[in-house]
Amino acid sequence: MSARLDPSYRARAVDALGDNDIDVLVIGGGVVGAGAALDAASRGLSVTLVEARDFAAGTSSRSSKLIHGGLRYLEQLDFWLVREALKERGLLLNKLAPHLVRPVSFLLPLQHRVWERAYIGAGVALYDTIGGARALPMHRHLSRTRALELAPALREDSMTGAIRYFDAQVDDARHTMMIARTAAQHGATVLTRTKVTGLLRDGERVIGAQVTDLETGREHTVRARRVISATGVWTDEMNRMTGVEFPFHVRMSKGVHILVPRERLDLDTGLIMRTEKSVLFVIPWHNHWIIGTTDTDWSLDKDHPAASNADVQYILDHVNAVLREPLTRDDIVGTYAGLRPLLSGASSDTSTLSREHAVAEPVPGLFVIAGGKYTTYRVMAADVVDAAVKGLGRAVAPSVTDKLPILGAVGYQEMLADLDSLAQRVGLPKATVEHLLGRYGSGAHDLFELIAADRALAESLPGAEQYLAAEVVYAVTHEGALHLDDVLTRRTRISIEASDRGLLAAPEVALLIGPHLGWDTADAERELTRYRDRVQAELTANQAADDEAANAARLVAVA
Repeated sequence: MSARLDPSYRARAVDALGDNDIDVLVIGGGVVGAGAALDAASRGLSVTLVEARDFAAGTSSRSSKLIHGGLRYLEQLDFWLVREALKERGLLLNKLAPHLVRPVSFLLPLQHRVWERAYIGAGVALYDTIGGARALPMHRHLSRTRALELAPALREDSMTGAIRYFDAQVDDARHTMMIARTAAQHGATVLTRTKVTGLLRDGERVIGAQVTDLETGREHTVRARRVISATGVWTDEMNRMTGVEFPFHVRMSKGVHILVPRERLDLDTGLIMRTEKSVLFVIPWHNHWIIGTTDTDWSLDKDHPAASNADVQYILDHVNAVLREPLTRDDIVGTYAGLRPLLSGASSDTSTLSREHAVAEPVPGLFVIAGGKYTTYRVMAADVVDAAVKGLGRAVAPSVTDKLPILGAVGYQEMLADLDSLAQRVGLPKATVEHLLGRYGSGAHDLFELIAADRALAESLPGAEQYLAAEVVYAVTHEGALHLDDVLTRRTRISIEASDRGLLAAPEVALLIGPHLGWDTADAERELTRYRDRVQAELTANQAADDEAANAARLVAVA
């Protein structure tokens, strides 16, 4: 099956919605929903995935972009979660997605000479070995002098020494989209801008859903033997749609990150620091540092969580506590805010709620997955599909996704090893080829073909010179992007990496993708206006004092 998600793929798939009963309907195009679609399709089931917005439009594009076990969960004695997450980290690094997941080092400054080094050192040693986690170099204890050599940006009095350890990072939005494309390659139908407006019932049993194509307004009836809800922070909306009480609820915790230019901090490693609530990361991200995150309760608009002035100040205050030259607001290039779907408990503090996941069948035929963390998406997906296929009436193979490379993984290592000659063969600079391999893996061949057919596509985008014109064309011809925001915010990260939030690049991107999406001049101008309004809304929210003010400001600005 083809994994090319172009406009014609979508048109055919939408037209065919409801033509035949299917085995599994997955609601939600975040990482768990995409993972569930891949898991079910790779077992030989007929699968359709529907997503109301875009792949990874919610939580799955707004994480800390780490594939990790979570050091702080060891302190909470959640060994099972850490072991499971580190096993998944190893699979992603070595087998499933080596083109998308890569090692990253962190420096953990110590404030107390003896007891803290022994206490934290023991935890990091366990972290390095638990669950067969030796996919990365072991940690090392460093003196203050050696730590400052790696991190000259830190104040001498900010630590007595440090521990350096390794984890992994990922572009979460691209990874999620590539999982969805891999599901399509295995026969699943994957659709964005398709919203579930109601559930089909046969008595108490759920037998499908009413689905509206938000691009045309057309309604479709999709009948399915099993329905899986992987809707994250929207889980309680599904609860209300069923009319019954779920065995669990989801509580939202907002996490905010800021981006600053790479040259602003003289560091050869990432940082991790303890805060009064959890931890703060400084994470290398191409030409930038990602700094975050916050952890605050959120009960406002789910579609548009906003970073407030208080959030930004919290991050600056904590990171500046260890820096020789404090960061200012003028250093901030971009911000983003995401919502964690935590399983609800009695605690009033979201930082203590469980990051483990739960599966339930609240009504016959409907299976709900909630909670968890990005790193363990594959396990979550397998668990909910396992639950759904019981009683299906025929034998279904066990999950194989622990052995199934994500699109672009096969052949990536060979291309990377042949980088010099590959660059010569395709007529592109070595740095450009390396950039494309790191975003597309062996799928970079598709980009090379686009450029060979039109050398103008090898040009950089204005205001976002790290990206090529070919990449935004590819986003709509292969990766399912339908709108300007899909390209600038998730297929690329221009919206958070460019100091103007992508406003300079936006007109050129619209010119490049418009012909492939059938836009006329009015369509392109509507897309540009919508994007400009979104950027202004985020900037306005960043100036608002607190969450309620930021949420209100953002909603007014995009109304």
